[in-house]
Amino acid sequence: MTKPIFDLTLEALAFIFGILSVWYARKEDIKVYPTGIIATAITTYLLYKAAYYGDMLVNAYFTIMSIYGWLVWNRKQQQLVNIIGKANLRDKIIAIVLFVLTLFFVRLAYYLFNTALATENYFDILASAIFFSAMYFMAHKKIENWQLWIVGNFIVIPLYFYRELYFLGVQYVIFNYLAVRAFYEWKQKLTKTTDSPV
Repeated sequence: MTKPIFDLTLEALAFIFGILSVWYARKEDIKVYPTGIIATAITTYLLYKAAYYGDMLVNAYFTIMSIYGWLVWNRKQQQLVNIIGKANLRDKIIAIVLFVLTLFFVRLAYYLFNTALATENYFDILASAIFFSAMYFMAHKKIENWQLWIVGNFIVIPLYFYRELYFLGVQYVIFNYLAVRAFYEWKQKLTKTTDSPV
């Protein structure tokens, strides 16, 4: 089945802005957020059309959290406090709560959209919960965000190819490569910060 040119154009735009967003995140550049907003807003629409409601909700959430993260990073830049850190107990509890709530609400979304759950949808729900927690860590510059992105990406990459969302599939392969690189780069920066004399 041939896709409309409009949808293919949107997939290409989401691909470009999505890659830019992850690149800027890796470099700790605040432009991660405006580029991310464009990418996730377009992706939300594409996933709605593909009836991939879990990932659709995640991308809608990314759009909202990108606005939140933009404000947080901007405030920290103004305060000259913009340091990579590790998640503390409170951060981990919030991430776990987000994970569990996401499992529930994404499952509810499938019910509300009156969509029968196939095997791949359960993987979609799981990845959605992982991504929700990752976005929270990202907004607060916790290094654990990259570990969660990597795990979630490994789950959704085959799902996108299975659903014939090839642009998104390739995009997430690149995302995962950048996420692995970013994790090690942030880890080095975190080590230097920890080893720096007070």
